[in-house]
Amino acid sequence: MWRATHTPDGPGTIHLRADGDAEAWGPGAGWLLDRGPAMLGELDSLDGFDPSRHPVVARLAHQMPRMRLPRTERVLDALVPAILEQKVTGKEARRAWAGLVNLIGEPAPGPVPLRLTPPASRLLETPAYVFHQLGVERKRADTIHRCARVAHRLEEAVGLGTDVLDQRLRSIPGVGVWTSAEVRLVALGDADAVSVGEYHLPHTVAFALDGEARAD
Repeated sequence: MWRATHTPDGPGTIHLRADGDAEAWGPGAGWLLDRGPAMLGELDSLDGFDPSRHPVVARLAHQMPRMRLPRTERVLDALVPAILEQKVTGKEARRAWAGLVNLIGEPAPGPVPLRLTPPASRLLETPAYVFHQLGVERKRADTIHRCARVAHRLEEAVGLGTDVLDQRLRSIPGVGVWTSAEVRLVALGDADAVSVGEYHLPHTVAFALDGEARAD
């Protein structure tokens, strides 16, 4: 896996291999290497998880004992794509995110042609009409700008726990329970961050656990 991002120490790129080896480049290399295990899910914990409470969960836990939830510890990297996913199809959101990274993201350090995710400063410099050209209407563009203005407070919350991050995220107009859960799942590996409001999720869960095709 290759990942390029801005870190508190500067831009960096990390290459994580299946055999456990890792390499990193740029000023943020040390920061990324320190968090390599977290990106691979090694900080995930099964404490308090009782799969025996439901036969489907018990079967899946037996079939996939090594499944883990990774964490990136970078909030804005998860938040902007989540905002872009609000009220549109996944295809539209991915196209807008790729366009934004290609347009205002800078080349990443390292041997492969990756681009860095846009930092808060670049997002604030990007006017609404540029977002509009990428298929993003004014409402989502304004939400991204509001988040970028308090990005330092959001990144700070990584060390304060998922409840604090949830509170700070949902205090921003345009960020609700769904967006907060999407961010906490990626940034903190929060196993209890349920994406309430996800269109397909209730039906998928109900069908898997109880055989109901449609449910709330």
